[in-house]
Amino acid sequence: MRKSLVSIDDLTTADIKEIFKYATSFSKNPQSNHLKGKIISLLFFEPSSRTFSSFSAAVKRSGGQTIEYQNPGETSSLKKGETFEDMIKVFGVYSDAIVMRHPVAGSAKVASDVAGTQIINAGDGVGEHPTQALLDGFTIFSKHKKINNLKGLIVGDLKNGRTVHSLLRLFSKFKNNEIWLLSIKGLSMEPTELESYKQKGLKINLIYKETDIPKDLDFWYWTRIQTERLGNKKIKNTFILRNELIHKSAGKRTLFMHPLPRVGEISEEVDSDPRAMYLSEQLKNGVYVRMAIFKWIFK
Repeated sequence: MRKSLVSIDDLTTADIKEIFKYATSFSKNPQSNHLKGKIISLLFFEPSSRTFSSFSAAVKRSGGQTIEYQNPGETSSLKKGETFEDMIKVFGVYSDAIVMRHPVAGSAKVASDVAGTQIINAGDGVGEHPTQALLDGFTIFSKHKKINNLKGLIVGDLKNGRTVHSLLRLFSKFKNNEIWLLSIKGLSMEPTELESYKQKGLKINLIYKETDIPKDLDFWYWTRIQTERLGNKKIKNTFILRNELIHKSAGKRTLFMHPLPRVGEISEEVDSDPRAMYLSEQLKNGVYVRMAIFKWIFK
């Protein structure tokens, strides 16, 4: 059995290619028995719809069963004073793996140190969201038939958006990828984090205006402003994906992506564009990739 999936850094390029191979197979036939006899706990301390539901679907389509627990911070023995570590140890006994979302960065690593079973990070605060990055990467791979030599745009809350952190880690594992990061200065990525990706060979360009977006990129990846992590600060959407911008700068093969939920940063007029992936391919691939992750872990 493989180790936990806490960060994209837990994966080699060979691991990612293997997960993509399994996901390709599941996209053709999304039924399997590789989790037969296994129980997976879904512990979600933060709200979730797609990640929670797609993990549940992935387990059941793979022949397994789930213990599903949303909002345990308010309804579990944590309210009685039980430690987080003890709670994780308990569910580690009950299940063969734990899928966990938590508002605190680093919590997935803490859980993996004490669980006694595999931990899959479904988002830890502003830290990472590795399974989202894998499904996003697989969506690009399935459309463009490559995960290297890509040129892409990432827009929005680059400081607090955990999906962005994991996605850049994934791109940095493959050769000749180049990313343009578009945000307002208050939501820019930390310089030390940017430097770490550059040192791994990922080429990054910082831009602050829509007019600086290069033409004919392989993908545009929009993200929402993480209002729940900004405290009392209120920052409105500056960059909104509309047909007008698409006509100016997008190419015929540019994919329009978003991890969802969107909160006004993509106009509904874009939804019908065949290049829009966020309400179609990304959703389907979320189930296939999470099925593939379980197969990879329990191989």
